[in-house]
Amino acid sequence: MGNVTGTVAAKFAFFPPEPPTYDVCREGDGRVVLSGVTADKNVDVHILDTKGGNKIVATFWKHPFARFTFLYSHGNAADLGQMHDLFIELRAHLRVNIMSYDYSGYGASTGKPSEFNTYYDIEAVYHCLKREYGIKQEELILYGQSVGSGPTLHLASKLQKLRGVVLHSAILSGIRVLYPVKMTFWFDIFKNIDKIRHVNCPVFVIHGTNDDIVDWSHGKRLWELSKEKYDPLWVKGGGHCNLETFPEYIKYLRKFINAMEKLALTKQSGKPLSQNPSITESRHNKCLRFGKK
Repeated sequence: MGNVTGTVAAKFAFFPPEPPTYDVCREGDGRVVLSGVTADKNVDVHILDTKGGNKIVATFWKHPFARFTFLYSHGNAADLGQMHDLFIELRAHLRVNIMSYDYSGYGASTGKPSEFNTYYDIEAVYHCLKREYGIKQEELILYGQSVGSGPTLHLASKLQKLRGVVLHSAILSGIRVLYPVKMTFWFDIFKNIDKIRHVNCPVFVIHGTNDDIVDWSHGKRLWELSKEKYDPLWVKGGGHCNLETFPEYIKYLRKFINAMEKLALTKQSGKPLSQNPSITESRHNKCLRFGKK
């Protein structure tokens, strides 16, 4: 059953950049670095072993006064080299550490991409955060973009003390991206519609109203199913891959971080942190498509 599911996933969910936008090498002192990417003394590069038997690349972007750490799972058509500029911006504007990684079969990570490999990948990264940096669940915010919402909600459903979750252009499930089915089939992949119900921390949903790859309805339904609903950001005119270009993107992420910081100092009330959705203005960018060529 797992093999069938993985095959379905590989056909429409994974488009790793070819060739990869970077490589890994070791310096004379033994440190691992990314070649083809501008050097940053505040970035650690790790090669991690996963339960799937693969070796994946992970990068830890350090902020000296970080309030929280993001564990960032990127979209299906990018690798770490392409995320470089965004991580610089997020680290600076949000004052957070960022741990990101390439799925098996992406960038310089070995193996082949599959649903279950992404789960093994994010688990290996989480264990690295605990082991190497002493990051606690209460200091961690999981961030999943597009197909990255799958491993994000997989891990979030297992961790009971997370500070928060951000779902960016997230999917309800793989099959639902292609067909508006009402039930979940056994062969479906990334069954976020089921896993979101087991997430016990605030969930911030960001989705574009003009997303022609993963319909806005996916984000709305995930928000509705969240136990702890944080005020969502519906980006008016936003597509699937261009939400970072809207000025409200950073503004409302910063608001979310601030709210989580306040929440860390008080007892959770069990009520939504806010009630009215946020709307931004339109802008257009070209993007790669989920499940389409």
